Amino acid sequence: MITFLNMILYSFVMSEKDLVNLIFEWGHLRKIKHEGFRYLGVSDPESVAEHNIHAAQIAYVIAKMEKYDNPLEVIGISVFHEIGESRIGDLHRIADRYVTKDEKKAVSDQLSNFDFKDEIMKLWEQSENRSTKAGDIAKDADLLQTCFVIRELQEHGHKTGDWLSNTRKYLKTDSAKSLLDALEKTSPLDWMKNLKTFKNLKKFD
Repeated sequence: MITFLNMILYSFVMSEKDLVNLIFEWGHLRKIKHEGFRYLGVSDPESVAEHNIHAAQIAYVIAKMEKYDNPLEVIGISVFHEIGESRIGDLHRIADRYVTKDEKKAVSDQLSNFDFKDEIMKLWEQSENRSTKAGDIAKDADLLQTCFVIRELQEHGHKTGDWLSNTRKYLKTDSAKSLLDALEKTSPLDWMKNLKTFKNLKKFD
């Protein structure tokens, strides 16, 4: 007969197993690609995980520019905003016209066994519904991150159409809009100017 104590210990062990499975599932986002970039001739697009970390960094910057008092909350929203794609994959805008998805259910099911479900769901919903200032910042960062990728693709000769101007229509914060303005005028390689050194080489005028 299973005693009450054994039930508690069993639940604790299973909880750790479930946590490990969840972390493996989130790790699968490294293998899921942002499919929309393939229409621009990109054979190996960035992964969802790569997008998320860059978006979280951008979200922090926007939060500071907006003087939002809890930028770490915005980072949390950005980190978790696409965890459902480990189950439904990445659907680009064209596919969205024809495919019905229930990402909220995917996220809810994914977190159903964990006591932090409500906390992460709250973060996810803020971005998805743009229901808070933090959600607006995180969503702007999500959109703006793709603009950074687009700008890099332009530099390498890819035709990107009206991607940047279309994205501008969906940005809500003034800070994100001003970053997009600067992005359009900046080469993706500008940051490395004057950082290169040529040791033991003499300059000739």
